[in-house]
Amino acid sequence: MKIQERTGAGNNRSAAPVPPTMGERLPSPPRERKPALAALAVLLILVGALGATMLVLRAGDRIEVVKVTSDIQAGESVGGKVESVLVADDAGINYVRWSQRKTLGKLKAKSTIYEGTLVIGEMFGTEASLPAGKAVVGLSLKEGQYPEGIQPGDLVAAYQVGNTSSSNSNDETGTGSSGSAGTGSTPIVDNARVAKVPDAKGDSTISSTNKRVTVTVDESDAAALARAAAANQVALVLIPGN
Repeated sequence: MKIQERTGAGNNRSAAPVPPTMGERLPSPPRERKPALAALAVLLILVGALGATMLVLRAGDRIEVVKVTSDIQAGESVGGKVESVLVADDAGINYVRWSQRKTLGKLKAKSTIYEGTLVIGEMFGTEASLPAGKAVVGLSLKEGQYPEGIQPGDLVAAYQVGNTSSSNSNDETGTGSSGSAGTGSTPIVDNARVAKVPDAKGDSTISSTNKRVTVTVDESDAAALARAAAANQVALVLIPGN
């Protein structure tokens, strides 16, 4: 009886379920593939790479051109009023290259060029072009007949000075913009624009005390100013705020 009971007990133990071993894994459901998302990711990567390549190419396609550092008046050359800057090359814009600045120095501004302007070839020529109704008058002034530090672009008034009694009696047509010969407190020209002021070395051909000043005036005032200048009877006064 004891042997049968043991045998029966052993049979019961062998019938129990066997647990899975440690190395085995439970089966997982198959993953869902999304080819559209994968293609989009590849496309984004290609677009990013292409954009980076274009930026590199554009950064390397730059040219060195001339930029104006201070105002240049009509008829004035660039002198030392320029600096070099890098800009993107554009076949539609006639930039003046920095390597061409020596040639540019031999030309004159056709009209006023303001500080910060990128220079293009059409701005300069062999001669300056004056606006309609304007004229250019050259003056040779002694010390005391012009303000200290006068510069191109300044707005000045021109007065007649000295012994003007004889010139007034002989000059019946020498009237300025105000209708008089410009004597006393009435200027010959009340809004002359300084176009050119050579440095001290450039004035040495006249004398050590004279300064040659070129001004732009209304055409109607040019004759009276030129007559007074020929008699050395012109003094310039700087208009404040200009």
